[in-house]
Parts: sequence; structure tokens; C-alpha cells
Amino acid sequence: MIKHKGTLAALLAAMLVVAACAGGGTTAPTQGPTTGPTTAPTGGTEPTAEPTGDTEPTDVASPTGGTEPTDGASPTGGAEPTGGASPTGGASPTGGASPTGGASPSPAASPPDGSAYTLGFSNAFGIGNGFREEQLCTAKAEALVAGVQPSTWIHANDADYAQLQQLRDLIAESPDAIIFNPNSPDGYQQVLDEAQAADITTVAIDAYVTDPETWNISNDQVNYGYVGAKWLFEKLGGQGNVYYMRGIVGHPADLDRHQGVLQALAEHPDITLLPSEDGVGTDWNPDRGTELINGIINDGTYDTIDGIWTSGIDQQVVDAIQAAGKEYVPIVGADLKGFVEQLLHIDPKYEGLEGIAVYNPAAIGGAGVKLAIDVLNGEEPETQTVTRTDSEGNEVDIEAVFLPVPEAYPNDTDEGRAALERINVEGLDVLWPVSWYINGWTDYTLEQVLPPNGCKAHPDE
Repeated sequence: MIKHKGTLAALLAAMLVVAACAGGGTTAPTQGPTTGPTTAPTGGTEPTAEPTGDTEPTDVASPTGGTEPTDGASPTGGAEPTGGASPTGGASPTGGASPTGGASPSPAASPPDGSAYTLGFSNAFGIGNGFREEQLCTAKAEALVAGVQPSTWIHANDADYAQLQQLRDLIAESPDAIIFNPNSPDGYQQVLDEAQAADITTVAIDAYVTDPETWNISNDQVNYGYVGAKWLFEKLGGQGNVYYMRGIVGHPADLDRHQGVLQALAEHPDITLLPSEDGVGTDWNPDRGTELINGIINDGTYDTIDGIWTSGIDQQVVDAIQAAGKEYVPIVGADLKGFVEQLLHIDPKYEGLEGIAVYNPAAIGGAGVKLAIDVLNGEEPETQTVTRTDSEGNEVDIEAVFLPVPEAYPNDTDEGRAALERINVEGLDVLWPVSWYINGWTDYTLEQVLPPNGCKAHPDE
């Protein structure tokens, strides 16, 4: 099925481009990590050239001016997932993507040929969030190696520059494709229709939209919630109190993670989530996360809990516990470099901390760019249909390219610690994910992602 609403002439033109572009869009040989415990659910369904001014996409739009990356979720990789389908009942992820983690990607095919195209990119959350900063940088790096023409990159908080307006401004630039991380699963239908009527391909990354004409490519957020929660609940012997710290409540990725946590809870009914099964939102904001954990330390709630599940605001939670002189409880976090190093006890003050880092690659930005170019070049990536929820909690079926069940690395086993040491990549900001590439979906080098030779997240960097 051709998802894009383009004309027959546009389709024929795309087919001609494919014929002229040898090797574009071919997935790389996969090579997942070889160590680490299996934590998947059961019972349910180099290019090396430095960036140049000739090819680097430009025109970063950020009305707020931006800041240096200061926080975010970051993937670390983990065990090879096994055990069949996801807890939501969908088929196992397919499409050639393989887990990331470690210092070097496996050998990749040639990058897709994007030299005929311009792109628009919208990120309406996360100024100061390391996951979103790295996501932008991987998108720019993939565009660079694909030879994309100068493009427009919008990176601004929704409160300062609403995503609906971001998308309309991008449409006015007439790019060939718009890649965006949606703040709502179904709040942009009209503007997406406008983009497609203008023959613009639309690609949602990391979170989904319900629009059937938009390509979705996503980390498996349901299993992100499930894998970490399952490890924690089993770590506690199937009973106890768990403080449940979500992201932006109602965001598509948050809704998926919540679904996964509740699936694990159903399998461990003697676990109690605090302050309730709905959890508490951190807004994926490090200051808010610090405020929440200090609040339960000060009011005595911390002394009644046995573990903490976080949606990526993990290092701040650990630091607040350490500063208060409290004993650590087991903690679930993302694979941010800083949290990985805390789990490795590189600083002795973290001795006694037990936890697990769950894979959630910000390289989904680069993967989204590759997907957009592949579609523009006439390829049709394999998707799967899964059931998700819209903003009102109704179940909807969506089609998406999903990455594999998230890997996860605990520090309470020799295998897990060895894996954490392997993926602790040098050179990354402590608030960035350590899985900076996705085998088969990204083609850049680490140097093409990192400043000063690589990505600049803001115009003033």
C-alpha cells in the first residue's frame, strides 16, 4: 500500500530516483549485543568524512535561543530480547532493525541518497532534555551523510513555539518530508492532511500518531515500561511499594510505557504503585523529578517504598537520595550515560545502588530521517499493526515500524555489569543516551553526532 497521498506523477518520479540511486535504503547486517540477561516479556503475545558547510543541513529554528544539553533519557542497550510477542499482543518487531549499544555500529550499507530532497524537522519539547537534544543531533547527522539539501530544523518547547504552528511553518517551506516527534497522538490531523495535500511525506518518530497516511517509526515504548517494571517487581520478590514516576502524562510514549507497567503489575498483583496506579508525572523535566523525590524524602514516604520506576529522570533521583543520606532502593531508569555510570559505581558514593538501564535510543531521530528518504525514494518499509490508545483513552489500531523489544542491563549480575561497561561510550554528555546509533537504520559516525565537528542543537553553539 502506498501511504503517501502524492500523485501518480510523483510516484513515477520517485521510482526514477530509485533507479538512479544504487544501494539507497538497504538495511545493514545486524549485530546485537552478546552479553546481558534476557528480560523480555513472556506469555504474551562508517562514513568518516567530517561535516562540511556544503552538505550540513542549516536553518535551525529555535525562537527561545536554546541552552546546552542538560538532561534527557538515554539508551544503553541490554540483553538480547527473547520470548516472542510484546505484552500488547502484537507480532514480534520486524523490518531489519537491530538493538544498539556499545561503541561501534555494525558495518552498514551505503547511506540512502537524499541529495534531491529538503526536510523539515519538528521537536516541540525538550530544550534541556538530553534525549531530545541527541535525537535532533542524530537526525542532522543522518541527513548529512545522506547528502540532504539545507533543511529546516525546529527545536523549541511547545509552550514557546506550539508544535501545531511549527508544522504549519514547515509546510510553508515546502520540504519533501517533515519528520516530527508528536506531542499528541491525534491532535494534528488537520495539519497533517494539509502537509499531505501539498505532497509532503510525514514521518512521526519515537511516538505515534493515529493518522493512517503518516509513517510511524518508534522505539517499543510498551515494552520499555514492561521490561523495567518486570525486573523491579521480581527483584522485590513480587511484593512491596514502588514509587511510579512517569513522563508527560498523556504523551503517546508515556501512554505506551504506562500500558507496559500495568501489564507487569497484572502479573505481580502484590506490588503497590505509589502514589497510585496512575503514577505521578515528571514531565521528563529533571527539576520536576528532583522536586518530587525530595518531596517524598522530606514527608517520610521514601522510608515506606521498596523501589522506584522512572521514565528517564533517573540520575537526579539517585543524586537526591544520596544527598539526603538515605539508603538506595532498586531503581529503573533509562540508558543515559550518567545513570549507566551511577550503576557502575564509578564514583564510590553510589556503592550499594542497584538498578537497571532500559534501552531507548535517541538515534530514532536519525532512523526517522532514513525512513523519510527511503519512502521518498520509492521504498516501502515493512510495518506492523498494533493497538494503542488515543488522547481520550480509546483503543486504535496503528501501523508502525517498531524497533525490537528494548534491551535492559541490570547491575546486579556479572553479565549485566559487563554489558554496562561495554556500552559506557566515551565522549557523550552524561545526560545523553549511550546508544547513539541503530544498526540498519543509521549510517553516521559518532564524530558526526557530537560537537564541535558534529551537531549543534542550537544556533548559538
